[in-house]
Amino acid sequence: MADDTFYMKQALAEAEKASARGEVPVGAVVVCQGRIIARAHNLTETLNDVTAHAEMQAITAAENALGAKYLNDCALYVTVEPCVMCAGAIAWAQLGKLVFGTEDEKRGYMRYAPAALHPKTEVVQGILKDECAGLMKEFFRRRR
Repeated sequence: MADDTFYMKQALAEAEKASARGEVPVGAVVVCQGRIIARAHNLTETLNDVTAHAEMQAITAAENALGAKYLNDCALYVTVEPCVMCAGAIAWAQLGKLVFGTEDEKRGYMRYAPAALHPKTEVVQGILKDECAGLMKEFFRRRR
């Protein structure tokens, strides 16, 4: 049985794909009944779309895979704490579980809207935190 660490490694692989494309390295996977049903990474630069965050892409793909708009029985694994926009989408999709690697102290939902998620959404943070944070730090270090 795969665990949170296994799925976060899958999200990290997506984040590395984003980095290779010049995108901010955030990756996400959606898991339903022990199976990955969606994989995504940031596409904001590629699509010229400020809403094309990894979480948004993953939620849309998961809803399409299930043919449903609610993801109550699913978990979203994302390398970085979602922003307020993504937290809103997570709430509307009624995701059962959110797992993120590292906090986003500047733009994370916990700073601006800590109650944004659906009340039943379980939140787990800090899974592979150092790896997730390191990928972001290295990306921005290279850009400077």
